[in-house]
Amino acid sequence: MAKHEEKRNLESIPVGALGIIALEGCKPLGEKVDQYLVRWRAERESEHKGSLAFAGYQRDSYLLQAKVPRFGSGEAKGQILESVRGHDLYILVDILNYSQTYSLCGHENHMSPDDHYQDLKRIIAAVGGKGRRITVIMPFLYESRQHKRNSRESLDCAIALQELVKMGVDNIITFDAHDPRVQNAIPLNGFETVQPAYQFIKGLLRNVKGLSLDAEHMMIVSPDEGGMSRAIYTANVLGLDMGMFYKRRDYTRIVNGRNPIIAHEFLGSDVAGKDVIIIDDMISSGESMLEVAAALKERKANRIFVFATFGLFTSGLDVIDKAYEDHIIDRILTTNLIYQTPELLEREWYINCDLSKYIAYIIDTLNHDSSISDLLNPSERIQNIVARYKNGELD
Repeated sequence: MAKHEEKRNLESIPVGALGIIALEGCKPLGEKVDQYLVRWRAERESEHKGSLAFAGYQRDSYLLQAKVPRFGSGEAKGQILESVRGHDLYILVDILNYSQTYSLCGHENHMSPDDHYQDLKRIIAAVGGKGRRITVIMPFLYESRQHKRNSRESLDCAIALQELVKMGVDNIITFDAHDPRVQNAIPLNGFETVQPAYQFIKGLLRNVKGLSLDAEHMMIVSPDEGGMSRAIYTANVLGLDMGMFYKRRDYTRIVNGRNPIIAHEFLGSDVAGKDVIIIDDMISSGESMLEVAAALKERKANRIFVFATFGLFTSGLDVIDKAYEDHIIDRILTTNLIYQTPELLEREWYINCDLSKYIAYIIDTLNHDSSISDLLNPSERIQNIVARYKNGELD
């Protein structure tokens, strides 16, 4: 980011003393966010710093000590080990961190999204209403893939949002929600779904040379109709064409609970010879993403880059390795908003987009009760970094 953006002009009085609680699965991200906040607040000049309203403004760390110990039966309780009275609290949770384990009657149990969500509720319960305001930062929104009801099904995400609000949560911040309309479940409360478009473009430009960012040489593609808004935004900001695939299904059969996909059909202009960016909210197994990439290669596309906010890679990395060796994909960019395996970080095809600075900006601005509109729409910053890339100024 440009240097002037590091010094956000925040002169307003903080809502309360800043406190960050990073649950165990989100500790590394929380520590990075904390380091930015400590540095910025130490450097920030303000005539009000000595006033009572700014008491505790500069600290060595804003992370509050909290833990969720478990009994031998696997039951647990949330504990906050220092005072939170009057604090403006930000609770970070990664519900997809399956690397976390606990003992269940002598067995090692890996934590599921349900376990992480329960731990979040335990910490909110431990606050006991003493905090001034509670904001939950949940990058991957719990149960957000179950966003609409078909016949007799549960709507877990909507229930979870209502549950958090009833427990006293004021705002929920998530990233790239699978369907933002799920916020209709809590229409009177704060809900932000943040797009990491700037971080993806920065990651691509910093790591890949020789890109021509114009409609003749590059194109944005959505792998399905559900992700169109993401692709449209990025294409418009970069001034590129866009296309999309839709899944042609066999509605006469049901396999594993759903109608099987017959083919991925493409709608859009010719991709021959163009670099293509595929944009999606997540890579689960990676199967449909690779099918889309292969279909683009059949249409003579040049290099293929994949932007996905969440890289789950539920079927392992071997299938991606093979696609990379076969020149079906060139680079995959995902974020550090969820747990990343050490093996993933070492892959030649992988580019990691760090969102800790962005989260620190959001927390810092909200703590001062200032607008985050400019953070939610990064078109100006995207234009700046594209101009620097074209001028050869990016390191």
